[in-house]
Amino acid sequence: MKKPRLVVIGNGMAGIRTLEELLKLVPGMYDITVFGAEPHPNYNRILLSPVLAGEQAFDDIVLNPLPWYAEHGITLHLGKEVTRIDRVHRRVIAADGTQAQYDRLLLATGSLPIILPVPGKELKGVIGYRDIHDTQTMIDTAQVKQHAVVIGGGLLGLEAANGLKLRGMDVTVVHLAGWLLERQLDPTAGQLLEKSLVERGLTFRLNTSTTEIVGNEHGEVAAVRFSDGEEVAADLVVMAAGIRPNIALAQASGIHCNRGVVVNDTLQTFDPRVYAVGECASHRGIAYGLVAPLFEQAKVCANHLATFGIGIYKGSVASTKLKVTGIDLFSAGNFMGGDGTEEIVLSDPAGGVYKKLVLKDDRLVGACLYGDTGDGGWYFKLIKDASPVDERRDQLVFGEKSLGDAGTAGQDRASTMADGDEVCGCNGVCKGTIVKAINEQGLFTVDEVKKHTKAASSCGSCTGLVEQLLMNCLGSNFQETPKTKAVCGCTAHTHADVRKTVREHRLFTHRAVYDFMEWRTPNGCATCRPAINYYLISTWPRDAVDDPQSRFINERAHANIQKDGTYSVIPQMKGGVTNAGELRRIADVADKYAIPMVKVTGGQRIDLLGVKKEDLVEVWRDLGMKSGHAYGKSIRTVKTCVGSEFCRFGTQNSTQMGIDLETMLANMWSPHKVKLAVSGCPRNCAESGIKDVGIIAVDSGWEIHIGGNGGIKTEVAQFLVKVKSGDEVREYTGAFLQLYREEAYYLDRTVHYIERVGMDYIRQQVVDDAANRRALFERLLYALEGLPDPWAARIAGTQAREYQPLRIPAQLVEAEG
Repeated sequence: MKKPRLVVIGNGMAGIRTLEELLKLVPGMYDITVFGAEPHPNYNRILLSPVLAGEQAFDDIVLNPLPWYAEHGITLHLGKEVTRIDRVHRRVIAADGTQAQYDRLLLATGSLPIILPVPGKELKGVIGYRDIHDTQTMIDTAQVKQHAVVIGGGLLGLEAANGLKLRGMDVTVVHLAGWLLERQLDPTAGQLLEKSLVERGLTFRLNTSTTEIVGNEHGEVAAVRFSDGEEVAADLVVMAAGIRPNIALAQASGIHCNRGVVVNDTLQTFDPRVYAVGECASHRGIAYGLVAPLFEQAKVCANHLATFGIGIYKGSVASTKLKVTGIDLFSAGNFMGGDGTEEIVLSDPAGGVYKKLVLKDDRLVGACLYGDTGDGGWYFKLIKDASPVDERRDQLVFGEKSLGDAGTAGQDRASTMADGDEVCGCNGVCKGTIVKAINEQGLFTVDEVKKHTKAASSCGSCTGLVEQLLMNCLGSNFQETPKTKAVCGCTAHTHADVRKTVREHRLFTHRAVYDFMEWRTPNGCATCRPAINYYLISTWPRDAVDDPQSRFINERAHANIQKDGTYSVIPQMKGGVTNAGELRRIADVADKYAIPMVKVTGGQRIDLLGVKKEDLVEVWRDLGMKSGHAYGKSIRTVKTCVGSEFCRFGTQNSTQMGIDLETMLANMWSPHKVKLAVSGCPRNCAESGIKDVGIIAVDSGWEIHIGGNGGIKTEVAQFLVKVKSGDEVREYTGAFLQLYREEAYYLDRTVHYIERVGMDYIRQQVVDDAANRRALFERLLYALEGLPDPWAARIAGTQAREYQPLRIPAQLVEAEG
């Protein structure tokens, strides 16, 4: 039976996303033909700015390479602009005469940049900013010219200005409004943004209109003249004053248009055989220019093209999460306020943080965030769900984690999200899609998630959330992305750059790192702050001050958070050894605090599961035991067998060796968790062969193995050295762990560190060079000397507010309305 024919006009993000959704539902249903006016495969327009800035190449932003079209049997016509739609004979005709018949037609023609109708707009050097050709023109011009003027202080204009500045040009931004990004930010946030961009070398002329673009005798742009008569030199003028739907083709074919191609809730046009999605479409009088609504439209349109007939598009709540030269911005809903609304404002100009929440009728209706957007997704969900906020009003501006009585306090964002909640706004990927891919496709890394779902493959701001989902699904089997790329979107520097700079320039604080390394985001983000915190305290013990707020929730609370918001507590039992007194105290604590489960762990410890956060300090006090460090990037357990003291096969006292090692390494922080085991004979009952450091007793001494890792993808530890005495075990073990602490990238397990540097290098540093080994060991002991047990410190009152419901003084919350 002959397949129906689907023709798509437009090879951009909206049209091809519709095809992707369609192919998921009914692969092979249609014979598909795609016409693209550009000579490129489908690429991510959102990432044109990083290409302009030199941060990415064009190949990096391609979403669907040419083999993808062939794989799905799609006929692709590149560089062919469709100039006519013959609705009578159901065919489309390109400028070169290429034709294609259709049974269904999808218009995805996008938008065009607005070119201001001012004298001189036709001069050479005056361009819009919409596609890869415009981007390449700017790159080429920046190599030979000096002065650029960008007309428009919206998102595209600022990204163009930033990219040209990074390319070495002097850039002036001309904007008609009184503040930047007036559609995404309120005046206060706009002024903070302007201040930050001025510090980066950009020049602004606000409340200014352009009256003429002045040319030279060669027909090239030479200057821009303003309404007040002033001029600025210009070798390049970028018009970024807005966009308009590209509807000329639809209009010429008689399809009803009004501020876009008019579509109904199924994305059908006036002609039921013709659909429209993306920036060219007008739904209920709105033409959307943001990517998330376009992807929502694509899903509904695909549903109807598949003849399922159950999808309805009701419009989208406007939400924008922006990255302007590394500055975090977020806005959603009615953030400007108005009649009947109230505003809650938190403003810290010196810290580069501004939050404004707009409420109406006990509901959050708008949010504007600058500098700290970590709770943007949560605020957006409150807006979309119209959730009552009265009970949490006094804490709302401080974010989700401040709600100590909300049941989700302290949990990572991923664990509290519903499957339908959006993770990646750039590509419209929800939590459920990512979790399903992880579980069904066997994904272990962020790069694999990018490949299979496209989440985190665009601006990168959701990478941390994707990592959380991987950790939630895989636990210890999650494999972090190799740290050869930038630490995060706040900087172009790699983990190696940061480690080296912290050491060579004696940087002791977060602020020193951000300032010296010219961090794009004033206060870092949830991805880079924990990494920098570790690099500081591991490089400069006793000089650098640990910042608890730059740690994950488990390390801040010093207990392991569970999915219901309670915590598990694992007291230290060195080498797995305990006594009757400790067991009685554990039993008494379990009864007193109604702890629902007491469990023996795989690491030979007792786990108290279900402890309320507000009970943690008292639980530790009543236990009277030290922290087992079962919650952080730190020393975990040292597992042992009974060894020669009791076992008839034992050759050495493995239990005492385990106790000695755990005593020596107490309170040690590391790039990732570190597990040890000591086996009393080659039968290896303590599973030493799959530990970060595994020690196996033999008749003549001890064998030390490193780089093991249990779990789904088990890594067997590699032999390092054989030694004779317990002192040598401690020295070699400590030297290796210190080398790992000093050189591994944050969130690298020992196996990943060894893969990067090689076993030959490890042996050279630890085994062959005795002086270096002793120096490493001494640095470890110096770093660990005098470190307090964190539970004892919390019992003494340190960070008491971490364990108490938050109460915000009224004077800190400014209410207007």
